[in-house]
Amino acid sequence: MYTFGFIGTGNMGGALARAASKSTKNILLNDHFAEKAQSLADELGVKVGSIEEVAAQCEYIFLGVKPQMMADMLASIKGVLKDRDDVVLVTMAAGLEIETIRSFAGGGYKTIRIMPNTPVSVGAGEILYCKSENTTSEELEVFLDNMKFAGALTEIGEELMNAGCSVSGCGPAFVYMFIQALAEGGTACGIDAETSLKLAAQTVFGSAKLLIESGIDPDTLIKNVCSPGGSTIEGVKSLQFDNLADVVVDAVEASYNRNIELGKKD
Repeated sequence: MYTFGFIGTGNMGGALARAASKSTKNILLNDHFAEKAQSLADELGVKVGSIEEVAAQCEYIFLGVKPQMMADMLASIKGVLKDRDDVVLVTMAAGLEIETIRSFAGGGYKTIRIMPNTPVSVGAGEILYCKSENTTSEELEVFLDNMKFAGALTEIGEELMNAGCSVSGCGPAFVYMFIQALAEGGTACGIDAETSLKLAAQTVFGSAKLLIESGIDPDTLIKNVCSPGGSTIEGVKSLQFDNLADVVVDAVEASYNRNIELGKKD
């Protein structure tokens, strides 16, 4: 038996497999594109198998396919899964609830639902998770222990998973847009593009690290940077005038509504 199996080794599945491989090499990979799975297996020093072998031989099966492909994929391995009562399904499909995954798989399987974000690829991600009622605390602990190299793991009620995903799952794209805009502001003031992007990225990274490690709330941190009559407060006023907060809230809500739509589709 293998500890972990991955069906789908794209960007997210591959990133999680890399994280897991830092704890164990007892991993079996599968992808629709066999060469993609083999390339990752060679990189990590793990094995490649058929989708049926993953379904039959792995304790935790990561379902790394798109939400619209999940039903057909799980239907193809129903016959193998029906003989297993020890398997834990790990789903990362946006919008699909645990009960939906179980119905696609044809049984009340132990299931962990996760929503990782792309920074897991550099060990600085955020993974939201919740579990089915029959997944034991011991099984969850094994999962969490082997995912620690991907970044932070935060338990959240399933009813809030779509909302959480809209912040941490979709949020990196919003942050990159801000970094890009911050860098463009630098170039508009005369800095070369490469240097300005480096400054912007490091500033966002350091600001987030300070927020997390200090425990100081954002409003206080903003005030700490602003001096009365100084340059920062003029920029802050400009962002407030242009309703930056409203724009970002609207983006999160748009992503949230789409997550709900995805969950309604068969």
